[in-house]
Amino acid sequence: MVKRLFHDRQHAGRELAKRLAHFRNQSTIVLGLARGGVPVAYEVARALGAPLDVWVVRKLGAPIQPELGMGAVSEGGEVFVDAHIVREVGASEAEVQEVIARKTAEVEERCTRFRRGRGTPNLEGKTVLLVDDGLATGGTARAALRAIRRRGPRRVVLAVPLGSPDTVEALAQEADEILCLSPHPDLYAIGLWYENFEPVEDEDVVALLEKAHAQGAATRPAKRLVEKSVHIAMGGAELEGDLSGPSGAQGIVLFAHGSGSSRKSPRNRFVASVLQRTGLATLLFDLLTADEERADAIDAHLRFDIDLLARRLVVATDWVHSQRETRSLRIGYFGASTGAAAALIAAVERPDVVDAVVSRGGRPDLAERWLPRVRAPTLLIVGGDDRDVLAVNRSALRQLRSAKQLEIVPHATHLFEEPGTLERVADVAAAWFRRNLARARVEVRPGAHR
Repeated sequence: MVKRLFHDRQHAGRELAKRLAHFRNQSTIVLGLARGGVPVAYEVARALGAPLDVWVVRKLGAPIQPELGMGAVSEGGEVFVDAHIVREVGASEAEVQEVIARKTAEVEERCTRFRRGRGTPNLEGKTVLLVDDGLATGGTARAALRAIRRRGPRRVVLAVPLGSPDTVEALAQEADEILCLSPHPDLYAIGLWYENFEPVEDEDVVALLEKAHAQGAATRPAKRLVEKSVHIAMGGAELEGDLSGPSGAQGIVLFAHGSGSSRKSPRNRFVASVLQRTGLATLLFDLLTADEERADAIDAHLRFDIDLLARRLVVATDWVHSQRETRSLRIGYFGASTGAAAALIAAVERPDVVDAVVSRGGRPDLAERWLPRVRAPTLLIVGGDDRDVLAVNRSALRQLRSAKQLEIVPHATHLFEEPGTLERVADVAAAWFRRNLARARVEVRPGAHR
């Protein structure tokens, strides 16, 4: 009976990281072989404080036995074909080339899907740790190592929790070093050595990469955070706000709070703090005056006046766009509950200025007739246990015509009060805004604010 060596891929990654600690601070980048190697690589990168990326390789399945690998194709155009297996299965040259063409297209599609607009990582002069969840025949690792080597790294290390000793020896010429924690002659299926070896989906890979990028941005040396109170004129009224951001901000996010909330909402302020650590400025402001809030507390008539809230968000957007310290920053909206509906309408009103929208537990159904006209990339975040709101968000997703995504946070209710759920909201929101706002860099400095 096989003795399980690892609880899951995360456990394997933590154990592997212990043996790779000497690579910390050596211009190291960690690459996870997609898909199963990425959860292992994530733990290694986190322990070393190194950037994480993915390396995409697809097995070349034999024409009649697709589960049997006769080679692999890697991003970067590297193709490895095992001539012995090709002869063994009797595949013709035409059949082999057809499989190569099909798998090459799959590699290109997955690179686009996983990196979400980011280019292939620059490996020149760096120490590359290529990580997988196990090493069996070694076809995919061989193709990846050859493709990586062509990109000019200083050193290439293949690191796996377990593998076949014969395969490790066969790959010795492809890498500068191979670390295999547990070599096993009778390896059989890699999954037998894990207690939990659930399939890794594309969405899992994307989530881990986005999380790693957010953490990397959060752990870089902190820039000076500028904070100031602002007052935004709204006709005869004046709304109060808090403008905060690091020097060299990459964009600015305006918060549209939800029903009965204000700029002092602890949930929104937590999300704002995460965005600030990842290089974004934020503006939290009250959509209602103090007198209006007192009146609304009696009968809640203003918090559902979506047109009013949207008009005020538009005015705040114009204000941000007119200020010297923020006019060059790309603008995003973070809307919660009814504020999400106001954000979607305001994004339609200012299509050339607003570049991203995130809704947390939002009510996009309150802006239903506007949804097909939204041009800004829109992320809808909903708790998995917030069933009624989840239903209206699914309906809204179908009506949106812009780039869009629905993120369901498991076991979360409407206010995301469950442990770890608000952190998940902040992480995915930060990734969405960084991807869509990170262009102009204008320092937020104290100055005139009326």
